[in-house]
Amino acid sequence: MIVFNRNIDFSTKGEIDFIDLTAKIQETVSNSKVKNGIVHVFAPHATGILVLTENDWNLLEDIKRILEKLIPKQEQYQHPSNAHSHIRSIFLTPDKTLPIINGKMALGTWQSIMFVETDVHPRRRTITIQALGE
Repeated sequence: MIVFNRNIDFSTKGEIDFIDLTAKIQETVSNSKVKNGIVHVFAPHATGILVLTENDWNLLEDIKRILEKLIPKQEQYQHPSNAHSHIRSIFLTPDKTLPIINGKMALGTWQSIMFVETDVHPRRRTITIQALGE
């Protein structure tokens, strides 16, 4: 069995920024030489999440609007400065696991793996990718 690990670093622009990581994750899968197995992607951040969705500007704006509506920045929170960022991130997971079939991630036609920055400032972020299989 092959176990292949890679970290990818990138920067975000600030609150509710979407970064499409699909190509970088597929590149890692290709470099891993795993033909059939799984790829697990993890964002080790308290205010960053991973989503599997269509990379369409209008849809991403809808997601942003809903996050802002459901968990508003201006609410009265006990945690100073960025409580809403932490609360937004607990409703969506920091990881995704996908099948690898014939050396490719098994994504749906319109699916992309997107990192969503929920913190209030631009950040330097990392994701950990682990491909496992034969």
